[in-house]
Amino acid sequence: MLAKKESLTYKKIFFFWIPLAATWLMMAIEGPFLAAIIARLANPKFNLAAFGVAFSFAVFIEAPVIMIMSASTALAKDRDSYIKLRNFTFVLNGITTAVMIIFIIPPIFYFITQGLIGLPENVAKLTHHAFIFILPWPAAIGYRRFYQGILIRSNLTRRVAYGTIIRLMAMVMTSLTCYLFFDLNGALVGTLSLAVAVSAEAVASTIMVHPSVRHLSLKEINPERSEETPISYRYITKFYYPLALTSILGIGVYPMVTFFLGKSRMPIESLAVLPVINSLVFIFRSLGLSFQEVGIALLEKNKNAFKPLRNFAFGLGIVLVCFLSLITLTPFSYIWFYKISGLSLELTIFAKFPAQIATLLPGLTVLISLQRALLINNKKTTPITIASSIEVICIFTILLVTISAFNWVGAIAAAAALVIGRLLTNGYLVWPCLKVLKREENI
Repeated sequence: MLAKKESLTYKKIFFFWIPLAATWLMMAIEGPFLAAIIARLANPKFNLAAFGVAFSFAVFIEAPVIMIMSASTALAKDRDSYIKLRNFTFVLNGITTAVMIIFIIPPIFYFITQGLIGLPENVAKLTHHAFIFILPWPAAIGYRRFYQGILIRSNLTRRVAYGTIIRLMAMVMTSLTCYLFFDLNGALVGTLSLAVAVSAEAVASTIMVHPSVRHLSLKEINPERSEETPISYRYITKFYYPLALTSILGIGVYPMVTFFLGKSRMPIESLAVLPVINSLVFIFRSLGLSFQEVGIALLEKNKNAFKPLRNFAFGLGIVLVCFLSLITLTPFSYIWFYKISGLSLELTIFAKFPAQIATLLPGLTVLISLQRALLINNKKTTPITIASSIEVICIFTILLVTISAFNWVGAIAAAAALVIGRLLTNGYLVWPCLKVLKREENI
C-alpha cells in the first residue's frame, strides 16, 4: 500500500488501474460477443430485442448490489467491518433474488412487458424464457463484487482481472457450445451464457480472496477509525443506501428507455440496435467505470492524490472519446455493426447516427467516476444520489417530449437523452466536489 506521504505518480496510477481496466474491458466484450452470436442465429431482430429487454430488467433488479464493491473498498478495514459488510451483502443478495423470482411470475411479467411496455407477443415470450435463465445473475454479482472490493483494498487488482478472465472464458464456452450443438433461441443463449459466466467468476473470487480475508480476520478495530462513527449495520446502511439508490436510479434508466422505445417510431428496430450500440459504447465506458474504485483506494492511501488522479482522468476521458469517434464517425462503423456485430445492412445504417450521438459518454463516465470516488472517500454519498435523480428526471423528460410530442425514432431519442442527462449530472457534482476539496485544502 502507498504510504500516506508518498507522492502519487501517473505511473503508479496506471499500474494500479490497468488490471481493473482490463477487468471492465473484458466484461464489456461480453455484450458485442453475445450480440454477434445472437445475430447469427434464427430470427435475429426479435431475439436481439428480447435479449436486450431481459438484460435491462436483470441489471435493474441487481442495481442495489452494484455499489457493494465501492463499499467494501472503502469500509472493509478490519474483522468487525468485514463480517458486518459480508452479512449486509448476503441480505441484499437474497432480496434481489426474491425480486427476480417474483418478476418471473407470468401474470406479473406479461403485464409489465406487454401491458406497460407494449412488446409484441413473440418478443415478450422470448424475453420471459430468456429471463428465467438469468435468475442467478444478481446474487452472483453482489457476491463477487463484495470480494473484489476487498481484493482492490488489498492492492490485489490483478486477481480481480484473473476472475474476469475466468468469467469471459465461461461465457465464450457456454455460448459457443449452445451455438454449435443446441437448437436454442438466441435470447436464451445470451442470458444462459451470462448466468454461467458470473457464477464462475463468483466462485473464482471466493477462492482468490482467502488470503485477504484471513488478514482482515486477524485485524482488530482500526485505530484510524477511532474518531469516526463505529461500524454497525446502521452505519453501513446509512453509508450505503444513497449508493444503492444511485444505482437503482442510474440503472433504472434502461428499463425506462425500453418502455419508451416500445412506444416510439420504429420500435423493433430501436430495441434491436440499442443493445448493440450500448455494447460498443460500454467497451469505452468500462475503462472509465473502472476508475471509481481506483480513486477510492488511492485517495484513502494518499490524501494528496486528487490532482494527479484528476489529470490522469481528464487525459483518459479525452483518449476514450477520440478512439470511439474513430469507429462511430468513420467507415469503421460499417465494419463494427455489419461485419463484427452481424447486423443486417438495414440495421447497420439505422444504428450509425444514435452511436455517433453517444460518443461523448465514455469521457463523461471517467469524470463521474472521479467525482463519485472523491465523495465516497469522504463519506459524502447523498450528493451522488441527488445527481442521479437529476439525470433520471432529465432522461425521462427528454424521452417523453421527443417520442410523445415530436415522434422521434426511439434509438435517436434514447442516445440524446442519455448524453444530456449525464452532462447535467457531471455539472451538478462539481459543486459538492469543490466543497470537499476546499475543506481538505487540496486546491
